[in-house]
Amino acid sequence: MFTEAYTVIPKGTFRDIVTSFLPFWEQTRLWVIARPLSGFAETFSQYIMEVQPGGGSSRAELDPTAEGVLFVVGGEITVSLDGKSHILTEGGYAFLPPASGWTLRNQGSTTARFHWIRKAYEAVEGLEKPDPIFLNEKDVPPTPMPDTNGAWATTRFVDPNDLRHDMHVTIVTFEPGGVIPFAETHVMEHGLYVLEGKAVYRLNQDWVEVEAGDFMWLRAFCPQACYAGGPGKFRYLLYKDVNRHMKLSRL
Repeated sequence: MFTEAYTVIPKGTFRDIVTSFLPFWEQTRLWVIARPLSGFAETFSQYIMEVQPGGGSSRAELDPTAEGVLFVVGGEITVSLDGKSHILTEGGYAFLPPASGWTLRNQGSTTARFHWIRKAYEAVEGLEKPDPIFLNEKDVPPTPMPDTNGAWATTRFVDPNDLRHDMHVTIVTFEPGGVIPFAETHVMEHGLYVLEGKAVYRLNQDWVEVEAGDFMWLRAFCPQACYAGGPGKFRYLLYKDVNRHMKLSRL
């Protein structure tokens, strides 16, 4: 479904015939699930990357203004930055500042799958660029949302008070029966990739059933709500743009 307020891309569309390839990436293919486009994903791009053993890139990011987040959903990747190598397995997270010259290899024996979210970094005079971050979701305690008895929680890889960051990529988790009990509206653009489970999600005035492997895009101010009926947890990877003045000109 592609509307002015939201888009839903179901997992069944991610087939071999819609893959893409990138310069200087070996033994790699990807699915582009979001890209800057009028009326869709204005601030970010998001890829589902698939890298075979031995594959990867020594020139991973060609845009010096682009910051990136990697999140591993299968296999293992080795990300090298500033002379150090970081092995990321399932649940692994990396924040990569712009112009950092990072490289990536799959040194494991199985196919590696990960999300790569890219955004043009909005520098602010007086604020330094954010530092690289390498974590795993297992090492980050989820933060329960108020008045939900822990049924709705957010795994935050970045300190929300660190204004050097102009985007957040988090994991939102609902226990069975968990809800967003009101129609939220946000100034931030949202990208949501369902990692686990299923739920009924409100997008603008529509209720849509989504499950693991589906992707949703919500424009700024699009009302949203959620009911996670179970039987297991409902989890999604969430992108949003934060901590910057609203642009008054596109020049």
